[in-house]
Amino acid sequence: MARLAELKLAMGTSIFLVAFIFALFLSAIMIILNFPLTYALIGAIIFILFEYLIGPAIVRSSTRLHYLKPGENPWLESTAKELADKSGIPMPKLATVPDNAPNAFVFGRTAGDATLAVHEGLLASLNKDEVKGVIGHELGHLKHKDYIVMTVLSAVPLIAYLVARGTWEAARFAGSSSRKKEEGSIRAAFFAVAIISYIVYIVSLLCVMRLSRLREHYADAYSAYMTGSPRSLQSALAKITYGLSLSPKPPSGARAFYIGDPAMAKQEVQFIMAKKQEYDLDKDGVLDERELEIAMEKEAKTAWAKINTWFATHPPTFKRILLLREIEGEMESGRYTNDRVYAHV
Repeated sequence: MARLAELKLAMGTSIFLVAFIFALFLSAIMIILNFPLTYALIGAIIFILFEYLIGPAIVRSSTRLHYLKPGENPWLESTAKELADKSGIPMPKLATVPDNAPNAFVFGRTAGDATLAVHEGLLASLNKDEVKGVIGHELGHLKHKDYIVMTVLSAVPLIAYLVARGTWEAARFAGSSSRKKEEGSIRAAFFAVAIISYIVYIVSLLCVMRLSRLREHYADAYSAYMTGSPRSLQSALAKITYGLSLSPKPPSGARAFYIGDPAMAKQEVQFIMAKKQEYDLDKDGVLDERELEIAMEKEAKTAWAKINTWFATHPPTFKRILLLREIEGEMESGRYTNDRVYAHV
């Protein structure tokens, strides 16, 4: 498929870049602390493997998943099976989450043991075509193996952050010692490691977030191709963004795996509502679909929105909808072919 190679290249480049930064990071702190580099590498590898192995268990326990029994939701089962077969991937286990926020996600160690989870709020607020579009999006993540890449890469900023916090606190503790000469060198070493770690944390996080946003566009395009209905995912994303903006729950630490980021949804809607009078073109007190589209497009182009997006797990909703509209226009023109699935990403 056209440009799928670019996603693989972006993943490979991100992995190489983050790994290179991480290698320099480990080398620097080991030199400063005079600690064998081999031990640090072994520790980092063990940490990443540990996160990879226990990640699914943490997701299951933190989201209170309910795995569906055969026949419990025939439509959801048949739809997921139809799209999985069309995708050429194993049928994932299906689960629901007792949460009124409209969202969905996939997780697992391999495609064979993957789980597709949908929130009860998603099933309640979206129609069947829209839910199908969401399922296609999530299966796109499985097809592209995003769950493995993101799990491994996300461990690097986390390690850097933990080292930064730990050495910063250690430097403060070292300052309370009565041995002045040793205290000065130890504190300087710990502070140097903390500063380097924070820099590595920010740089590696930017790399991971950029890849996270890119993979969302690819999954959106894949859903449009699989379902043949880009419009269904367009309306689903609009409903999801609005629904998530109303959710009283704080954003989850694993929000990169969801189809919609609650934190970003709240910001998008809040910025628009703060300028409601400006975007209410017909002055009827309500922002209709067209007015919302104009508002989202303008807000997505502001300098603050662009900078804020650097640290976002998902692209702005308007950009995702715009991509789907370009695909829809090509489909309606009759020029759309299977080798152009990712041509608009």
